[in-house]
Amino acid sequence: MTKLDTNFLEYIVYDVLLGIDDISYRPMFSSYGIYKDGIIFAIVSNNNIYFKVDETNQAKYEKHHSQPFVYYRKNKKVSLSYWELPLSVLENKEEIKHWVEESCLISKKVNQEPFVDI
Repeated sequence: MTKLDTNFLEYIVYDVLLGIDDISYRPMFSSYGIYKDGIIFAIVSNNNIYFKVDETNQAKYEKHHSQPFVYYRKNKKVSLSYWELPLSVLENKEEIKHWVEESCLISKKVNQEPFVDI
């Protein structure tokens, strides 16, 4: 496994998210998952941070011209429900707290939905 670059990750965790309680991270594949109170709400990959979205807040990200997190699996493009955090939010300590909470609530909601085996 290739060692992941942690410079951007450390900037996010120890600067951008400083002051938000119970933030942690762990490697996942070629990225890092960012957690609050044990709930994943963001992904750091390739010097970008992506927050969890759903139909309630995706338009807000689109308004900022953000893009979804995508990766390739077996030569197919896979898009996840994580969107790039707008730079204006990344640089605003007060506003980012609201975006973190919103993404945590979405992640909790998604993880509480029952699994349906078809």
